[in-house]
Amino acid sequence: MMLFPYCRPSESNAMRSGETEQLVHASTSTPMLQKTGVESTADHNKLLGLELLRFVSAAAVLVFHYQHFVFQGTAQPVDFVRARQPLYSALALLYVHGFEGVRVFWCISGFIFFWRYRDSIADGRVGGRKFFVLRFSRLYPLHFVTLLLVALLQLIYSRLNGAFFVYPYNDLRHFVLQLFMASNWGLQRGDSFNGPIWSISLEVLVYGVFYLALAFVSRSWLVNVIVVALCGAARILGIHYPIFDCLVFFYMGGLSAIAYRSITSPRMRSVSTGAALFVAGAVLLLVWAFALYQRPGFSFVFLICYTPLLLFCLCADFQVGPTARSWIEAAGNMTYASYLLHFPLQLASVIVFAGLGASVPFYSAGFFWLFIGGTLLASFFVYKYLELPAQRMLRSRLR
Repeated sequence: MMLFPYCRPSESNAMRSGETEQLVHASTSTPMLQKTGVESTADHNKLLGLELLRFVSAAAVLVFHYQHFVFQGTAQPVDFVRARQPLYSALALLYVHGFEGVRVFWCISGFIFFWRYRDSIADGRVGGRKFFVLRFSRLYPLHFVTLLLVALLQLIYSRLNGAFFVYPYNDLRHFVLQLFMASNWGLQRGDSFNGPIWSISLEVLVYGVFYLALAFVSRSWLVNVIVVALCGAARILGIHYPIFDCLVFFYMGGLSAIAYRSITSPRMRSVSTGAALFVAGAVLLLVWAFALYQRPGFSFVFLICYTPLLLFCLCADFQVGPTARSWIEAAGNMTYASYLLHFPLQLASVIVFAGLGASVPFYSAGFFWLFIGGTLLASFFVYKYLELPAQRMLRSRLR
């Protein structure tokens, strides 16, 4: 039996997970929308609370996937000791459940998409071509670069070790699927190349559902309720497909955005946000007091209900200074890069250690912080010098 999760968030703890989720992450940030003329009714705070939550979720995924370093090829060593991991007493929750960050990413994406695009698409101000260009330019450049990088590094690793690292299906079939961001559409034999892209692959399908429903069905919140209900019914009937999980979290996030948008009075928004904060705190106390987190299946139900409530609270207009604002925005901007960069960086690291004839100092706190800090620093520069310029260039040429 695998010690860790398989590359998707599931009720079983699996380590080969591509979380993150959203990250996930891949949500659209306000400045980009303003530059492309999309729904710039934007609140001037750029939804700073959501940016912070995106960063926390990305950090959870990084901590969880730190455990990739114990892999030898596609298997874990039998002598792995979970409790010896760096700062385990403080980070145990993330080491065990950090893969849940992907579900949070999906919910955040749903909130942001309904916040920014709901009326624009329904009114015809954002057509299919524009929507595709915005999504493609945001997601594809870094995906393509990291795919090529991982393909090269996996080739080097396999020649040194006789096996691939963590994700085993690195062949032509799966490379083509990855090229079209279709790595987890049901055509795959297993996880491949830059494994964490799996959650973005599913989210791409959900983007299509989102656009078609708004453009050709209705912008009514009842559509969200129907989607959530159908996905819930499928789960109850034992029909488990990851796309249903992505849909339910995305559309629950959308319901939260619709609810907040429907409150137009500033006074009522303050009152409702205060009430939501009270409920959010009370729920956490109840979960802790009655140890509800120990019940099977708790995390899925909890996140479905709690994350939209948390998003409702966090989208309030928080007033911060320009320095704090710039730091928060930078943290939010680097989440997609950190999601796609951390596995290539891990793969490059194990190749270097193998070349030196040394083992990875997995249990070292110093090495842990070097990995986390190095990934975040690289993500900052990749966003600034690769993601953003590529995005602007593609949007300019394709539009």
